[in-house]
Amino acid sequence: MNTAIEVRHLKKTYAGDVHAVRDISFSVNPGEVFGLLGPNGAGKSTTVGMLTTTVRPTSGTAELAGFDVVRSPLEARSISSVVFQEPVVDRALSGRRNLDIHARLWRVPPADARDRVATLAGTLGLADLLDRPVGTYSGGERRRLEIARALVSQPSVLFLDEPTVGLDPRVRAELLDVIAGLRDRMETTVLLTTHYLDEAERLCDRLAIMHRGRIVALDTPAALLAELGAQIVELRVREDPAAALDRLRESRLAGDDAYAVGATITIPLHDRSDPRVIAEIQRSAVASAITSREPTLDDVYLRLTGGQLRDAA
Repeated sequence: MNTAIEVRHLKKTYAGDVHAVRDISFSVNPGEVFGLLGPNGAGKSTTVGMLTTTVRPTSGTAELAGFDVVRSPLEARSISSVVFQEPVVDRALSGRRNLDIHARLWRVPPADARDRVATLAGTLGLADLLDRPVGTYSGGERRRLEIARALVSQPSVLFLDEPTVGLDPRVRAELLDVIAGLRDRMETTVLLTTHYLDEAERLCDRLAIMHRGRIVALDTPAALLAELGAQIVELRVREDPAAALDRLRESRLAGDDAYAVGATITIPLHDRSDPRVIAEIQRSAVASAITSREPTLDDVYLRLTGGQLRDAA
């Protein structure tokens, strides 16, 4: 198996000429954790829907471990699992019963199923919860059960569609620890969708940034950050931001990758020293306030799309 996921020119258009996914292509290597990063409405969940055979592509192709999701949907499903945004476990049943039913549906031999459930319960911190009704679980506990359910069949490809959405910060941090631990133990290929920058940076080997149905950047988190250099300068301007940015570019204080959002201009420094650049900007008299800091993935997203991810999500 050369690639675990292969996507070529995939599109999805809904009635009313709504373009949810616009001609995207990417591949994911076996054992890789690959992220789709973007706000709600960027096309992440539609992409996962097509890869998991629940949404039929308008055009293009997608394969899981060599199985075409349109021509061979049963085979593609047999080697993959998905943790959806919305819970699918039965709250009236115990956690153990939910896992047992899923194992039977995936034709896991009973002895293997017992061993896997015991192992997953220990790994995911569910051992003391398995015999309780799922309706008594907290949100974070249900999410961990959802992940255990998806892993019972030992999938080659695991889809995590916004796994921490709706969780409070403490529970979300705990679940991230669990997912990070799984990443170190499993050989399963993982495709994660998220609009949380820290999740993408912490968990993903590579990530694709999606915006309005397109992939606007694809690389490792470190490489995407490196494009902005080690430091960036932010300045609040007294005049029209677009005009101020043009002046800064004309004086070569800002390059083509500088951008303006509202009254703030952001300038990647690359190999220039920030004290010198800040001093020159101060002499230019365009800024009312200047700060410098290390870049984040939010800066990468903002430069590419013109909007902050946390505002768009």
